[in-house]
Amino acid sequence: MNTEQLKAHCASLPGAESLLHAPPVNVLSYKIGGKTFAYFKTSEPERWRFSFRATPDRFLELTGMPGVKPARYMGRFHWVTIVDVRSFPRDYLVELVQWSYDKALSSLTKARQRELKA
Repeated sequence: MNTEQLKAHCASLPGAESLLHAPPVNVLSYKIGGKTFAYFKTSEPERWRFSFRATPDRFLELTGMPGVKPARYMGRFHWVTIVDVRSFPRDYLVELVQWSYDKALSSLTKARQRELKA
């Protein structure tokens, strides 16, 4: 899966919105109900590095892999950054993004969840 395909996948999730943050932030974030579930860095030298939230166990598993590191400033909350998404299997990336999306969605009120799913 390349960057464009992954961006399309994130945008296709029910209720997902994308927001491009201008400099100095330089991030393309994907949110559900105002809660971020994934983002891409859009400036050099980290252009198109992909970050998302993971379970504590998955965080340890992923950060032990080459090309994956704790996300800057967000690692303490179990966010990881993948340097090159093309090096990951498509199904695995989809599963990781889905968990992050579900985690963000579950942090919303039940009424807001129903509203976004409708």
